[in-house]
Amino acid sequence: MSVNYKTAFFERKQSELGVALNDIQKQAVLHTEGAVLLLASPGSGKTTTIIMRIGYLIEEKGVQPARIKAVTFSRASANDMKERYRRFFPGLPPVQFSTIHSLAYEVVREHFRKTGINYQMIEGGGELERAEEEGPEHAPLHKKVILRQIFKSLTGENMTDDQMEELTTYISYVKNKMLPPEKWGTVKAGVPEAESILREYEDFKRSGHPKLLVDFDDMLTLGNEILERDTALLGKYQGKYDYMLTDESQDTSLVQHEIIAKLVRRHGNLCVVADDDQSIYSWRGAEPSYLLNFREAFPDAAILFMEQNYRSTTSIVDPANQFIRRNKNRYNKNMFTERREEGEPIGIRTFADYKSQTKHVVQEIAKSDQLSEVAVLYRNNSSSIALMNALDRAGIPFYMKDTDNRFFSHWVVEDILNFMRMTYTDKRTDILEKIHLKMAGYISKQQMAALKEIQNNESVFDNLLNYVKLQDYQRGPIVANRDTFREMSGMPPLQAIRVIRGLLGYEKALDKMCEWLGFRKEFLIGILNTLEEIADTLATMEEFANRLKVLESALKTSKRNKGDHAVTLSTFHSAKGLEFEKVYMIDLVDGIIPSSEDIKKNSAGDEALMEEAVRLFYVGMTRAKRRLELLTYQERDGEKVAESRFLSHIRTIVKPAEDSSEGEKLAAAFAAGDSVRHKVFGQGEVRGRHGDLIDIAFHQGIKTLSLQTCVEMGLLDVISSNSD
Repeated sequence: MSVNYKTAFFERKQSELGVALNDIQKQAVLHTEGAVLLLASPGSGKTTTIIMRIGYLIEEKGVQPARIKAVTFSRASANDMKERYRRFFPGLPPVQFSTIHSLAYEVVREHFRKTGINYQMIEGGGELERAEEEGPEHAPLHKKVILRQIFKSLTGENMTDDQMEELTTYISYVKNKMLPPEKWGTVKAGVPEAESILREYEDFKRSGHPKLLVDFDDMLTLGNEILERDTALLGKYQGKYDYMLTDESQDTSLVQHEIIAKLVRRHGNLCVVADDDQSIYSWRGAEPSYLLNFREAFPDAAILFMEQNYRSTTSIVDPANQFIRRNKNRYNKNMFTERREEGEPIGIRTFADYKSQTKHVVQEIAKSDQLSEVAVLYRNNSSSIALMNALDRAGIPFYMKDTDNRFFSHWVVEDILNFMRMTYTDKRTDILEKIHLKMAGYISKQQMAALKEIQNNESVFDNLLNYVKLQDYQRGPIVANRDTFREMSGMPPLQAIRVIRGLLGYEKALDKMCEWLGFRKEFLIGILNTLEEIADTLATMEEFANRLKVLESALKTSKRNKGDHAVTLSTFHSAKGLEFEKVYMIDLVDGIIPSSEDIKKNSAGDEALMEEAVRLFYVGMTRAKRRLELLTYQERDGEKVAESRFLSHIRTIVKPAEDSSEGEKLAAAFAAGDSVRHKVFGQGEVRGRHGDLIDIAFHQGIKTLSLQTCVEMGLLDVISSNSD
């Protein structure tokens, strides 16, 4: 279908701004009436297209800027669009760019003012800091303070920062999915009593304070309910804007979609900009299915595919495009680029162990003369601490996208420091009180209370043995602990941590805590492993404690390095929307990306999490402009690991078997039904083949591996062939 372009507008903008749009981008600009879904592949110039569309509405169609509303997911994105609009159209009046939360809050505020409801925000601002400084009487003022108190009343324990994050994520998920109270218990939460806490929290907000208490999630749910009930207010907002545009819509939740759908019901002029292949926030309640079912809500909607990538070279774009096609629940897009003149093939490196990976990354970054164009991406924030430690030692400045100081204040870190303090003097009951439940010896709270009454400045262990009533089975472990602490005096920190984990029983105590309190063991063990990496090469425990302080300070000050001569460290999630000349994706092992949970659910037939992990990997790949390195290793902390199945897939795309006869030999050697042995996963049975990828059912579930990689590395052998 030929399109009658308003060539004067596009030619004028090209002359003024140097911006030339391709045919699909022009269609997106010109398709102003009715609903349109603009599927924008990474690096396809979506922000430019959005701003040009808004400018076209105003300059060519005579729409008043105040009649246009642009809604995006984050404040940073809204500000970026606002700035780009100002730059492209400096002579035009401003357009409203805002987040969905601020739009919903506007509705809520107006309704409450009209109905005379007194309310108070309990999230954002300085309420939390004031409540923590001024004491418990300020508890009603902040969401986190309220949740901590409810948690304590229900469990008898203090909530950790990790539990707070899991709990608030759970609450946001429930609200954004618009789940009724009877379904709250169906959502998995890694926090004890999560459903009960949420019920008490909701009751408290409505009746435990003179004012109605409102948090950020409530802005959305209340905003949606108000627009449903208050037809006059709905009519006012429907009449306020003639054109609505939503950006980053793959990150938008069900309740957010509902709000937008209500506002555009009258005129139907909605432009939704999204990429279903970059939907990576399902754990936060995002609904990518909304995009796949867009025509159910808007039957006459146009769907446009912006597939040309202007960011990356073909050596990155083509493999990324092939990789994302392994997902089934997606639009059939084909990302392409015309940047063929430069760039290097994707680098794939396998190291013997985790430390070798870190060493390589730091050595390579040290060679770069443009650190601001280099990024290191990882799945979990815990990966960043050891990396930050190595960069700091090498004198390489860094900017951390997700500044997470919780590592240094985490109770596991504090526990290890307290164990170390006991090696200097075993006379302090205050230190023992903090760790007595986390070590062999089984000292009860009652025995600890009796010990605190003894003020003779003697060894706490001797006092326990001499003056406190003990069970016979306790005496041996307490004597052993006393002797171990004394032997640890002056011990190098790495060795000390290993003694704490083993001989003193700390790791066994963590196992029990994970059972009782729902902590994720792999996360806690990861913290201990990171502490060992920091302790490595240090001579004394004092140096170790000081090193932690130095790193915490470096982390806090790294925010100042943004945009400067510094390498960027970021999770895959937080890297979305960014771009760099050179990107390193690290820790590409099964169990991390995809995670153990992704693999477990996939083996049980639930593909949703695995597809999201694929999208997350794809987001990481498409941050790179010219150079992408994918890094994995064979061993971490003395345990064998398998490279990420995603990396294995990329390997087959980047380095297909050159000799077809060799490929045929491999195919013949490993067929469905064969019994095989893998050096890491043990014995299994071949279930199927897809080119170089082979599905093998092991005891721990089905794994998809690169056959070529397994054979090259000597990891896989046939035990008995089905064809025998």
